[in-house]
Amino acid sequence: QVQLVESGGGSVQAGGSLRLSCAASGSTYSRNCMAWFRQAPGKEREGVAGIYTGSGSTYYADSVKGRFIISQDNTKNTIYLQMNSLKPEDTAMYYCAASYSYSHYACQQRLISPGGIKYYNNWGQGTQVTVSP
Repeated sequence: QVQLVESGGGSVQAGGSLRLSCAASGSTYSRNCMAWFRQAPGKEREGVAGIYTGSGSTYYADSVKGRFIISQDNTKNTIYLQMNSLKPEDTAMYYCAASYSYSHYACQQRLISPGGIKYYNNWGQGTQVTVSP
């Protein structure tokens, strides 16, 4: 079993930055493919950024490429999402998710492919990010 605890959300003006943290505990084997998702009111949950922890390979949704950076600190069992140049459309509840993946390619595909979300079986409680114009 994997436990995930997010922190770092808040309110910021457009153009600002925030860093989200996700502290993980439990089986390392079950969380080698981790990701950040977000869900705005009335919208489906969407993948934002992912990381294959073994190799450090990272993946991003087109909407955040060049603005968001996902990283990990293995000594702290924590992944981060550095969010820069925030826009009002980034406003959402952000969730950390973990899964097992047999390859970095499969980890990438489950972030960007429709239906890939079903492979993530461990979720945090979410942290709210609000970006004002």
